[in-house]
Amino acid sequence: MSRIGKVPINIPSGVQVTIESHAILVKGPKGDLRQEISPLAKVDVADEIIQVSPANDTRSARAIYGTTRSLIANMVKGVTEPFSKDLLIEGVGFRAAVKGQTIDLELGYSHPVVHPIPEGVVVTVADNVKIHVEGADKQKVGQVAAEIKSYYPVEPYKGKGVRIVGQYVRRKEGKKSA
Repeated sequence: MSRIGKVPINIPSGVQVTIESHAILVKGPKGDLRQEISPLAKVDVADEIIQVSPANDTRSARAIYGTTRSLIANMVKGVTEPFSKDLLIEGVGFRAAVKGQTIDLELGYSHPVVHPIPEGVVVTVADNVKIHVEGADKQKVGQVAAEIKSYYPVEPYKGKGVRIVGQYVRRKEGKKSA
């Protein structure tokens, strides 16, 4: 049995939780989220508490209900206080700018890299090198940050590239002259 799955989720004030046939809707002050739920997990909402349990006693049902509980807990947390990731661009001439619903990255290529910003995610740029990605959906925020990072990951010799703040990058020693 999942230890995480057994823990009930408290619903804070100002958050509404609605269960449809195989989906859960969470509405709060910072946004609305919808998540499909596996039929192997049973979700009950009562008295400002969400309880998740396996629908039957099969191995797959016991495996999925802890994941379902974590997804719902992240939805409830995201609509009250948004998730965020901070990225840092290092390199001479490397910079970023938000233009409408896209982020324009200049990463040393012959062309600018234009990345679309999905609905529900807010991207801000400070000092041309600090990117702040914020949103209610934890998966979307992480995905956008990973996609921006993937355009120019940090290289190990000079440390140039896009890094997530707090990420450790192992540096290598360059060639030694005789």
